[in-house]
Amino acid sequence: MMQERTYLDWNATTPLRREAREAMAAAWDVIGNPSSIHAEGRRARGLMENARATLAAAVGAQPRNVIFTSGGTEANALALSSGLQSNKQILDRLIVSAIEHASVLAGGQFAPDRLARLPVQRSGVVDLDALRPMLAGRPPALVSVMLANNETGAIQPVAEVADLVHEAGGLLHVDAVQAFGKIDFNIKALNIDLLSVSAHKIGGPKGTGALVLAENVIGPRALIQGGGQERGRRAGTENVAGIAGFGAAVKAAVAARAGEMARIEILRNRLEQGLRQTQGSDQDGSQAGVIFSQDVARLPNTTLFGVPGLKAETAVVRFDLEGIAVSSGSACSSGKVQPSHVLQAMGYGPELVRSAIRFSLGWETTDADIERAIKAWRKLSGALLRKDETVLEQF
Repeated sequence: MMQERTYLDWNATTPLRREAREAMAAAWDVIGNPSSIHAEGRRARGLMENARATLAAAVGAQPRNVIFTSGGTEANALALSSGLQSNKQILDRLIVSAIEHASVLAGGQFAPDRLARLPVQRSGVVDLDALRPMLAGRPPALVSVMLANNETGAIQPVAEVADLVHEAGGLLHVDAVQAFGKIDFNIKALNIDLLSVSAHKIGGPKGTGALVLAENVIGPRALIQGGGQERGRRAGTENVAGIAGFGAAVKAAVAARAGEMARIEILRNRLEQGLRQTQGSDQDGSQAGVIFSQDVARLPNTTLFGVPGLKAETAVVRFDLEGIAVSSGSACSSGKVQPSHVLQAMGYGPELVRSAIRFSLGWETTDADIERAIKAWRKLSGALLRKDETVLEQF
């Protein structure tokens, strides 16, 4: 008999929504190439353009400014490519926050000597005071700051960043992969120039994403060339079924967001209360647990929790043996457990950095799932306080 599973790793990926599955199944029966002008091709293109319009409306952009990609990583790489212009000046300088996704930290096509990192505060929020001198008196820059961090859930002051960047003549790219579908935002209201999103974080299929441009953004230069697809900005026959599923997932996520996230936040708060209650401390306080970024605005579904003395990989495996899927942070390292660059950038020491466990909830998460997680943590926490190495080190 299979063990009942509790999935609490929604920031890594989400289940496919029913609406997305149905849209993809219908698209698989459409045989036309969306670049063909005959009836079959026009039908395929119609599916794709409907999804494009749905996504554009969800973020406050124009459909013609949506570029479909293979996912968030490609969208980020495209945004950080050469050819972007601001006031007829090509941007050859890049500033990225220290807590960005690896695809942004890599710097895209910018040379290493043209790349600078913006520090963050202990709270996990970017340091605006540090950004000002990085922009002042220098050539305009492309700045990349995510809307919400994938590990801590901390929501970044994007509107304030945009004001500083535009005042200095630059452009702002925002990785909204983790925030999209969880919080309400608008590309115009936040004054974002380039926006990255991904389907599989909101109940769409893996392997589909998009880069969305604001009006009058010139560039970026296509990374994949050889065809005129996506208005010449991304060559190759589009993934019609994936895009159709993306559009359906966007529509479903936006429609349900307010109710889903209010319920999920209550569950997240209950989880955090349980983690605190079941995790005692030594007299010197050395075993006190930390909920990272707890004092700033966060995504309503995300908790990053750490306890000195506990190895994250041990905790992840022990939770898994209890039938509960959690993570030690980002899921983009080929299954490897690595120290969190996010927590390092926030100034935490190695012991806490190595201990961080991420719980992320979604629309299928139930009260019973939270109780199972708290019960499993109670068992692991007790072993931690007893310093029971046979439990803590058992894999």
